[in-house]
Amino acid sequence: MEALSLYELNNLVRRRLEEAIPDEYWVQAELSDVRSNATGHCYLELIEKDARGNNLIAKARAMIWSQTYRLLRPYFEQETGQAFVSGIKVMVKVAVSFHELYGYSLVITDIDPSYTLGDMARRRREILARLEAEGVLTLNKELPMPLLPQRVAVISSATAAGYGDFCNQLAANPHGYVFYPRLFPAMMQGERVEGSIIAALDRIYRHVDSWDVVVIIRGGGATSDLSNFDSYLLAANCAQFPLPIITGIGHERDDTVIDAVAHTRVKTPTAAAEYLIARMHESGQTVDDCAARIRHNTLLRLEREERLIGGLSHRIDSATRSRLLKEKYRTEQWTQRIPWLVRTLREKEGHRLQLLEQRIRALSPDRLLARGYSITLKDGHAVTDAAQLASGDRLTTRLAKGEIRSVVE
Repeated sequence: MEALSLYELNNLVRRRLEEAIPDEYWVQAELSDVRSNATGHCYLELIEKDARGNNLIAKARAMIWSQTYRLLRPYFEQETGQAFVSGIKVMVKVAVSFHELYGYSLVITDIDPSYTLGDMARRRREILARLEAEGVLTLNKELPMPLLPQRVAVISSATAAGYGDFCNQLAANPHGYVFYPRLFPAMMQGERVEGSIIAALDRIYRHVDSWDVVVIIRGGGATSDLSNFDSYLLAANCAQFPLPIITGIGHERDDTVIDAVAHTRVKTPTAAAEYLIARMHESGQTVDDCAARIRHNTLLRLEREERLIGGLSHRIDSATRSRLLKEKYRTEQWTQRIPWLVRTLREKEGHRLQLLEQRIRALSPDRLLARGYSITLKDGHAVTDAAQLASGDRLTTRLAKGEIRSVVE
């Protein structure tokens, strides 16, 4: 029996594959173990998982030649905002290759970013639907934005240019408003974004009463890192945070999941600062408007009260003059009546005195004595009862003319 060498067998397999599968094919798969070497070639694996059990059901080694990779990677990342890394789903154009030494592999020649965009959008929709089902999707949006958001907890990279722009914008605001920003450092790109930002939120929560708002900003950086903000855990923490969250992650085209759950989403760190300044100015204008209304209403009230006082003063003057005239007339009447009243009273009292005089004279003891009556006195007091006398008492009897002295026997 004639035997083939391993090389001859592999060579036969290669030729048969080239004859049987000469074309290129579009393949849907997930990236795994993506890496590049010093020559610029990219080596990776394409895998497919069971939708139910998440178990691997297919795997193939793949590569992208350096000249293709230099064009394909930035094109993909620019279109999707997603880094070309393990774990994302892609649609790639591949040619089947078999090498006698390295075996079966796929050579990637093209990629369709729209497929990845669709899968990313699907994942975002799934996360948002889950948050809505849990009843937390709009919790942060429903929080009232403070009228004076001066105490600002900032989550950003300490070295990010966007953080500097944010602070400079607040400090140099044209209205002179005072802000108190404090940095809570976090990773804003790479695989540690989720855990780093959640840890920063936890640090802020420990002193939640010390802050008015939370600002998550990311200036510059690769657009491809935005996928790290499409995280269920990160979104759930932001949605349920007890302070309003403002996101300014530095992208304009697409919203991330945390943009969707945050209280307010702006484009850039500078725009986040401008939003806070505008909020302060709006509150200041409200205060100024209230002060203007108070001044206006006060002037109106003073004018109304002045008119009322003027009217009352006129009425008082008129009433006073009327009362004075009335009292003057009464005085004049009394002035005329008093002499008449005095004369009348004098005549009346004089007549009454005459009557009294007549009655007094009629009751005078002298009148009684003149009529034949006498008065018997004992010790100067009139005797009206014989029982008051005793033998030997000396009495004086007064007559109309003269007195008689006697002794009781």
